[in-house]
Amino acid sequence: MEVSSKWRWNFEGKEEAKTASACTIRSYLNTLNKNINKNDNTKSVIPLSHGDPSGFPSFRTSKVSEDALVDALQSAKYNGYCGNPDIFHASRSIAEYLSRDYPYKLSPNDVLVTAGAKHGIDVLITALAVPGANILLPRPGYPAYEALATFNRLEMRHYDLLPEQDWEVDIDGLEALADDKTVAMVVINPGNPCGNVYEREHLKKIAEAASKLGMLVISDEAYGHLVFSSNPFVPMGVYGEIAPILTIGSISKRWMVPGWRFGWIVMCDPNGILQKHGVAESIKNYLNIGVGPPTFTLGAIPRFLVETPEDFYSNIINLLRKAADICYAGLREIPCFTPYKSQGSMFLMAKLNMSLLEGIDNDMEFCTRLAREESAIVLPGEALGLKNWVRVTFAVEISALEDGLSRIKAFCFRNAKQQ
Repeated sequence: MEVSSKWRWNFEGKEEAKTASACTIRSYLNTLNKNINKNDNTKSVIPLSHGDPSGFPSFRTSKVSEDALVDALQSAKYNGYCGNPDIFHASRSIAEYLSRDYPYKLSPNDVLVTAGAKHGIDVLITALAVPGANILLPRPGYPAYEALATFNRLEMRHYDLLPEQDWEVDIDGLEALADDKTVAMVVINPGNPCGNVYEREHLKKIAEAASKLGMLVISDEAYGHLVFSSNPFVPMGVYGEIAPILTIGSISKRWMVPGWRFGWIVMCDPNGILQKHGVAESIKNYLNIGVGPPTFTLGAIPRFLVETPEDFYSNIINLLRKAADICYAGLREIPCFTPYKSQGSMFLMAKLNMSLLEGIDNDMEFCTRLAREESAIVLPGEALGLKNWVRVTFAVEISALEDGLSRIKAFCFRNAKQQ
């Protein structure tokens, strides 16, 4: 039957979904990958653009992790939905594992399992998005927060990170942004995209500012323990007695398995403030509505945390340290770049001096042409809230990193403005 063109339909797509999708890293990378010259068979694509090194042999996960997952799968105990005993067992293991870095002991009830860190972000943003509320996000930052806040109609306010001070939080600027509708601030440590690792005293100042302003802290620690500088990794939750902390973590980065989709939210709140104000219940209720992590990953987690050998962690750290040094040194040789040394995670930020380049006006144009001419992908700072910067991922094979840096250098010299 032919439907009349005058028929009135009562539905339409959510406008926020379009806006949210456009600001994700995936959206930017899709655009850049479309610009790669597919006819140039002489150059493989060098992905210096996203935090997933798992496809490179040097970054393969440990045999213990693989065996734990295979054993869980072959046991046939984890083919159904997540059961409460399985979730409790995993939560207890995570609580014991994380408590080694805390001045107080976490209980299994403090740990909520998620399908990766991004699922944790989704849960927290959705649970906090009450009418009229606002949230403070870092600039530059991880754009999943902006995307999910946009989708949930949660107002965003951006505070600055200070590059000349190792990307510390601008505390004064943060306090000037907040009001009585500010529910939370987000801290990413170790830093994505900046590669910073905050000192203990700076984390304490952040917690004190949050307490003063009456807001909680979302501490994104997806890159926890991936540090290779003099600053040790300190979890924000050590200051849970000053202000309530909601920590996001996962196995994706430290164990090099982002596709296994397992993470956690930890309520670091010895004073019970989150419980008193209904936030804990809101988070748990939203988790009950949605999906959980794969059950066989859930079953393997206790072995991940206990049996992974220390030399696996140290080898990864040493490799990242070497790659970070090579990346920093390589970019310093290019006149249009001012790189900032990474202390952790898998990234560094580099400022672009557009006045030294001919016919390239901004970071997005730089990255687009670099992809087209050299098949090398780096992420424009525009995607992260900082125009005319780029984020470079160094968590790739050393040979690929050196090749990528060589291509970037050739591109910049070829497009340099003649003096």
